Amino acid sequence: MFLAGGALAAIHPIARSEHPLGLLWRQRLALANAAVLVRQGGRTEDAAALRDAWYLRRETDDPGPGGRILKAWRHLGERAAMAPEDWLLGLSALFELRFGDALEDVVTAATGLAARKGGPVAAAAEIAAASVRFVPQSEPLALWLADMMLAHRLKWPMAVPLLAGQARRADLRAASRSDGADDAWPKACALAYARAAGAAADLYADLTRRATRLLAVAPKLRSKDADMMVAILLMEDAQPAGAGKTASDRSTRRLFERLVALGAVRELTGRSSFRLYGL
Repeated sequence: MFLAGGALAAIHPIARSEHPLGLLWRQRLALANAAVLVRQGGRTEDAAALRDAWYLRRETDDPGPGGRILKAWRHLGERAAMAPEDWLLGLSALFELRFGDALEDVVTAATGLAARKGGPVAAAAEIAAASVRFVPQSEPLALWLADMMLAHRLKWPMAVPLLAGQARRADLRAASRSDGADDAWPKACALAYARAAGAAADLYADLTRRATRLLAVAPKLRSKDADMMVAILLMEDAQPAGAGKTASDRSTRRLFERLVALGAVRELTGRSSFRLYGL
């Protein structure tokens, strides 16, 4: 718990900040967490494939099983996800769970824990264990609720995707079989949060360096949509090189190529077409 507390203290100011870079940070963490869950589920998509499927799909397209996991974790990091009154219907849809007593019991327990005071990591471990007992067919639900519980206890404006990328499935499953006296799962959960928060702090430091570089070169840009694209890149995981509000598709591609040449943006796919760009 001490290790978890120290690591979470390092990201606490970041998680409470309203800076736009916090949105990008949460999206990158959501992608990393979703990639781990998708792999654990026996699928082959990595983070790059999940990103491709998400950003290159049409709004009406089904993102597929992996994309639906990514959708749940991107939603976790949004302000709208913090409202307990929306959890029952929202989680049923996000995780494709039957609306019934088991899910209702989990949400009721989560709502009660979120309203109380006490240790955030202990509360996260408690709701995760309760979730796998009540709804054993959905381990991702337990991990989602744990991060949400942490955010409520720490008074963060939005949750931060952390636990799914570091928690061991064997530890989580064992938690569902414990009688509450065994402290193996709370310890494992605390260590997972310590690792996750440390990695999240490193990620934010890297994004800050990249954002500083982008802002430094922004005055050199001459594209009509340059200011808008810079703003998007500071708060969105990736951006395709399509037409902007006033600039053509070709002009936008030239803008991104210029940003890559200046070392301010990366091309994220390695392809010659259907490219994505981001910090």
